[in-house]
Amino acid sequence: MRRTGYARLVLMAVTAVGLTACRADMQDQPKYKNLRGSAFFSDHRSARPVVADTVARGFLYADQRFLTGKENGQPVATLPVPLTRELLERGRGRYGIYCTPCHGLTGNGLGIVVQRGYRQPPSFHIDRLRDAPVGYFFDVQTQGFGAMLDYSAQIPPSDRWAIAAYIRALQVSQRATIADVPASARPALEKETSPGRAPALPVDTDDWSRARDEGPTEPEAKETP
Repeated sequence: MRRTGYARLVLMAVTAVGLTACRADMQDQPKYKNLRGSAFFSDHRSARPVVADTVARGFLYADQRFLTGKENGQPVATLPVPLTRELLERGRGRYGIYCTPCHGLTGNGLGIVVQRGYRQPPSFHIDRLRDAPVGYFFDVQTQGFGAMLDYSAQIPPSDRWAIAAYIRALQVSQRATIADVPASARPALEKETSPGRAPALPVDTDDWSRARDEGPTEPEAKETP
């Protein structure tokens, strides 16, 4: 019985020493912490630059038309990706997130931040932008233009093309005629139950200032019986 207890104490002591040594070794191992300098490398940086021409998996953009929206220095006139309904649906979603605050839902340049005093961008429906090649809209998203900053960090190239395609759809929608509607779909537009044109959204750039000047409204006091 005494031998068993003594052996157990020895085993516990050896285990404790072993664990302590393991912890010390892991804690004191040589390593570089973030942004710490190095005396080993000539540039004194512990964080080494990426090897030249390294490409992350899934980011090999060999098609320069797809990556830049240009060919021979000029914006491309055609999409470098297939034009599908899925592409337009994706473009509508991304446009709603990144573009509507300034450009508005229809691309008229009257987004919510413009109604609050931000600089108004040009409408997508002016002649200059209707005549612009689709690669121009991709390039503006990539490089920025005027007061608009670039969105290359927020929006990957595939989504930038989806947005560019959706902008083209917006431009067509604002100038569409009955002749642009397929013959098979025209009878549905002539039914009495067909929904009419939605009323234009009110554009009142002074609504916030009225609330500021008038202040909060106090609830009316209720008469006690």
